[in-house]
Parts: sequence; C-alpha cells; structure tokens
Amino acid sequence: VQLQASGGGLVQPGGSLRLSCVASGSSFKINTMGWYRQTPGKQREFVAMMSSVSDTLYADSVKGRFTISRDNAKNTVYLQMSSLKPEDTAVYYCKYSGYVVENGIQNESNYWGSGTQVTVSS
Repeated sequence: VQLQASGGGLVQPGGSLRLSCVASGSSFKINTMGWYRQTPGKQREFVAMMSSVSDTLYADSVKGRFTISRDNAKNTVYLQMSSLKPEDTAVYYCKYSGYVVENGIQNESNYWGSGTQVTVSS
C-alpha cells in the first residue's frame, strides 16, 4: 500500500484546511485510514481514524473541530480541519492499517505516507 498525502499549508488561527490521502497498490477488505501528527522533539500522536465500515475515532484535542471522511471508491481519506489553532501546527501523516484474520489470529499491517506540513500562524 502506498499513501500520498496532500493539502497542507499555512493558515491563520481560526482558519480551515482539508488534507487528503490517496491509497494505491494492495488493499485489505478490513482496514482503517487515519491521521497522525508530529512536531519536532515530540512523538507522533493520533489525530483521527475511520474504519472501512465508517466507524470514527478522534483525539480529544480535535473533537468538534476536525472531521474525517472517506471516499472508498477513490481510496481516499480526508481530514477537514476547522477552527485551527497554533498548537495544531505539525507535520500530518496518513496511516493505513489492514487486518487479516488467519487461524483465529488477527494480523495487522501498517503503512505510512509522507507527511504534509500544516502551519497555523498569524
């Protein structure tokens, strides 16, 4: 699975951006697609994810401001970010997780895309 993220940029506080991530190559019937972010000197942190059956999960820090969505026909996941704050500044990474159950054991495969920089500043 190859992932290509795009949509980052510079935005003023209170503004909006939409990130996109396109998956290509192999695919898994059961999967999740999501977003993580990382700032220098800190660990990569979870932002949001959406499963192949549309279950969603958000980090508390972005609930009510960010919305994740998917277009399965296009193998694309989006992250609509609104009411952006300076602390949202980070490199945002797309993650694809595929799941296969074999002999009663769930196997997980994870793939990461290259990051896209989001800078929130006046």
